[in-house]
Amino acid sequence: MRLLRPSGAEGNDEDAALLRAVAQGDASALATLYDRHAGWLHARLSRRCGDAETVREVLQDTFVTAWQSAGSHQGARVGGWLWVIAARRLVDAQRAGARAARSGDTGWGAVAPSPAPSAEERVLAGLEYGDLGTALDRISPELREVLRATVIDGLTTRETARLLGIPEGTVKTRAMRARRELRAALDLLASDHDPLGGTA
Repeated sequence: MRLLRPSGAEGNDEDAALLRAVAQGDASALATLYDRHAGWLHARLSRRCGDAETVREVLQDTFVTAWQSAGSHQGARVGGWLWVIAARRLVDAQRAGARAARSGDTGWGAVAPSPAPSAEERVLAGLEYGDLGTALDRISPELREVLRATVIDGLTTRETARLLGIPEGTVKTRAMRARRELRAALDLLASDHDPLGGTA
């Protein structure tokens, strides 16, 4: 199992071919896709969640979803597509855990203590629900994935380049453009929220 997925167009072409085979019901293609991507997905999920069991379940759910929806893949980098699935599954798992903790349903009849959310969980919730999440949705997908890799996941420029299969210089350029577009989107949202249309 590799920690980072293969970089470059060749790796993405191989992944796309594997995903087409998965869409045709080829279980061995899914196993190969798992071998190529499970390592780095596990590492990124573990940065966001300290519960190893949740990470394992989310990783498994990610590949079950990939098996079920491989036919819906529309040409994006397969690694990025898998990461979107994994990140969504993790958010779902964390929400379910929070609901269970609030209701006291731990599955064993005991009431689990409700831990205070970590700083990272609060930031991720803001990305999901706040203006920042809305602004992120307004920038182009290739810029958004660079921001997520470098800022949210804390990857270096080199790691991001390997993950996304693009040159390091492109990562730096996209990161600068992404920050600029994100600032503009946030400014636009701030002006939309101002009922008086601006400051006096």
